[in-house]
Amino acid sequence: MRRRNVLAASAALAATPLLIPDTAQAHRGRRRVRTGFERLADDGFAALAGQRVGVIANPTSVTADLRHEVDVMVESGAVDLVAVFGPEHGFRGTSQAGEGEDYFIDPKTELPVYNAYNDMAKMADYFAELDLDTIVFDIQDVGSRFYTYIWTMYLAMEAAAENDMAFMVLDRPNPVTGKAAEGPVLHEEFSSFVGLKSISQRHGMTVGELARLFNGEFLPESIGKRVDLSVMELDKWKRRDDFASTGLPWVAPSPNMPTTTTAALYPGTCLFEASALSEGRGTTQPFQLIGAPDIDHRWEVALNAQELPGVRFREAYFKPTFSKWFDQTCGGVEIQITDVERFDPIRTALAMIITQRGEFPEYGWRFEEEVPWIDKLTGSSQVRESIEAGDDVDTVMAGWRSELADFRKTRKEYLLYR
Repeated sequence: MRRRNVLAASAALAATPLLIPDTAQAHRGRRRVRTGFERLADDGFAALAGQRVGVIANPTSVTADLRHEVDVMVESGAVDLVAVFGPEHGFRGTSQAGEGEDYFIDPKTELPVYNAYNDMAKMADYFAELDLDTIVFDIQDVGSRFYTYIWTMYLAMEAAAENDMAFMVLDRPNPVTGKAAEGPVLHEEFSSFVGLKSISQRHGMTVGELARLFNGEFLPESIGKRVDLSVMELDKWKRRDDFASTGLPWVAPSPNMPTTTTAALYPGTCLFEASALSEGRGTTQPFQLIGAPDIDHRWEVALNAQELPGVRFREAYFKPTFSKWFDQTCGGVEIQITDVERFDPIRTALAMIITQRGEFPEYGWRFEEEVPWIDKLTGSSQVRESIEAGDDVDTVMAGWRSELADFRKTRKEYLLYR
């Protein structure tokens, strides 16, 4: 076959759904963690009795048997549920990246649903107009600073504090474990909705723990006071647990986060959103397929020669159905995690970027309003400047070591689980 035909055939294969069970499904039957919502429901929603309640939720806000918690609350009759607020991608999950949902009446529950994506002032107005007493947050996070749900939570905490309302977090596991904080720490002058406050790129916390940190460290300086915060804790979750060991069902938190493997890669390969390469959006393996037109086997060969811990690379070709390089055949790599204990997503992504820039330098950074997007994602200009200076991975990572050590000390004060 001619090379062009080979590439087209490979791209078509990459676009075909892979019948590989997600790890959470393959390990069903292990010790089951009980979520914060389950603990709240088991007590008959007593903690919300006599309160006008608003809920921030999305498709991941489900029980162990996959019923949506908003539906459960309404059916129970025990909660005065006034309104629902949807984050990026929406309450029922109808929107793509960078989009929320316009106001609508949910046909299933007849509740009003408001857009809570990236607008603290708007949320504060909604909370006040609805005369709410308590805001409840229950959304599955994936453990990375640039995943926007934690910043919707932060802005909602600010809005609740401004209106003297209580804020309750129904905790869920960090699917990529809570063992450690890793990566560069955000500098606040690089604040955006992919990172509002100074936490590390992989924070190693649950949303309940993050809420405690936000309340203790950031709300006092941003609005001058804390919110009345409570966290309904997880039962039987340990910091070392990956999602497969929880026994809970995995519901994709967003359209491009289909599996727990995607979540494990995301703290690193999301950095390719800041480059001209496709990060696999528009394929069945987002953040696992990385590439661009005219990239070929040389990248895979150079990467595998480095013997990075816990990972191997396969030469791959794909054709995105949307996003970068739409409908164009891209060459690149598929990333396969071979040892989850040794795999470091941030080190791996940096090695990939440095190697790609050496082998295929024509693919550079992506800019938004003349600002390199990599600076927004990594939280400062340090990573980009170090890479541009020709530094190796160890040198790049050394550049954030001191700030990460400081964040780890701060983080430790707010942890809830061992």
